[in-house]
Amino acid sequence: MRRVEHIMGLPISLRIDDPDSDGAASVVADRVFAWLREVDARFSPFIADSEVSRLGRGELEPHELSPDLVEVLDLCEEYRVASGGAFQVRLPGRGLDPCAMVKGWAVQRAAELLLAEGVTTFCLNAGGDVVSAGRPWRVGVRHPEQADRLCAVLEITDGAVATSGRYERGDHILDGRTGRPATGLLSLTVVAPSLTEADATATAAFAMGADGIDWAAAREGCEVFAVDAERRVFRTPGFPVAA
Repeated sequence: MRRVEHIMGLPISLRIDDPDSDGAASVVADRVFAWLREVDARFSPFIADSEVSRLGRGELEPHELSPDLVEVLDLCEEYRVASGGAFQVRLPGRGLDPCAMVKGWAVQRAAELLLAEGVTTFCLNAGGDVVSAGRPWRVGVRHPEQADRLCAVLEITDGAVATSGRYERGDHILDGRTGRPATGLLSLTVVAPSLTEADATATAAFAMGADGIDWAAAREGCEVFAVDAERRVFRTPGFPVAA
């Protein structure tokens, strides 16, 4: 079963390869995409009545926040501290924007929903960030300067991969320590056990610039592939390049 929907401003695709599960897979897919639409409605800073927007305007007290938003904000704080302030969701002039955490967290939760429903073999792709299970899945890492080329092909089983870069949205990742665009890297890819970890680590490391490569590589369970602004390539020994 395959399905694609546009949510959170990006295409999200789900492929389920479980045998003899066509009918059940469709029902589970309905739940996955309903969850992702719910997350967008609740956590988008671009929707005026979302929980995040209301918190950003000071309309909600801490005790009024949903457990999900508390969890997301706690993760944001964890990565802010770990990155020395480079990962930041409260930048002056921009208000509260936890999107850098929400996507990976939400898609990982969707993957956990699939597993809880007995789906064993799937690939869930959110704008190029992938969480998969059940068998080896091949994931391409786009060349940071040539849209029609790949600079690596990975083989992922029961894990996740996320890439942060400048090629899709320009200099949109800011270094929270300076408030200026992070320009030390062209792209950075992280493979980790969960998409929450992979996506947040990739974003934080990219915000840190060249220093972020070693920082991400030192995090438990993370493997890294990066291209810096001088077009030098870095790869950790365990990065799962396909044969």
